[in-house]
Amino acid sequence: MTTALSAVIRPRPVDDPALRLFVLHHAGGSHLAYTGWVPHFPDDWDVCLVEAPGRGPLSSVPLCTSVPELAAYLLTDLRPYLDAPFAFFGHSLGALTAYETTLQLREQNLTGPAWLGLSACEAPFSEQPVFGGAPLHTLPGAELRVALHSMGGLPRPILEDDDVWAIYEPRLRADFRMVETWRPRPSNRSRIAVPCSLFGGLDDHVVSREQLLAWAEGTDDLLGEHFFPGAHFYWDGQVPAVAAQIVEEVDAAVPGLVAW
Repeated sequence: MTTALSAVIRPRPVDDPALRLFVLHHAGGSHLAYTGWVPHFPDDWDVCLVEAPGRGPLSSVPLCTSVPELAAYLLTDLRPYLDAPFAFFGHSLGALTAYETTLQLREQNLTGPAWLGLSACEAPFSEQPVFGGAPLHTLPGAELRVALHSMGGLPRPILEDDDVWAIYEPRLRADFRMVETWRPRPSNRSRIAVPCSLFGGLDDHVVSREQLLAWAEGTDDLLGEHFFPGAHFYWDGQVPAVAAQIVEEVDAAVPGLVAW
């Protein structure tokens, strides 16, 4: 069972699942943004929403300072649930964290995911920072609010209410600092053989189509590239379609695993 301080939240526990799907949230977000996804997956999937420190049940845990640190922290809580076939789907920071966690599993000679879903995240194989441009975590408060408003994905009270903003600003800066200071491993240690699928928004001005498609440079088994109407948070309002595509991609990665 999920404990009060676990990073793994299971809204609909399945103890002997055909697959465990770990969903990793975006920078500044939490598992709450993905609770509505769970009913759209097969009943024999154990859909696990992964929470980063500093929010929700982990609000008393210090924020992580790097993506490798975050992946290592999460992996400790994920380990008990890796006894069945599993897959990762990560959005934005969540995609980078899923990739980093996959690398750490390989480095520890542990079984990796059967599939990796990478959503709205620039490919991390160059020395250029992921999410190029002026680092968001260094912007003055007013400029950061404007940048986040244009990006979307945050409720208006967080950006417009000074008291609420004061609560969320440290988490937002910490999360963006992790993304913007991350650097890749040497090329011989950064490539992955896990089946991957890419997801993005047709009007995403944070991560371009070209930046997302560059994941092909470091993956040996790219299954598909799927672009939906919308911006960086393209899945807002069309979760059923995105979930259906995830199921289709997993079925392509592991034929026969999906049974409705």
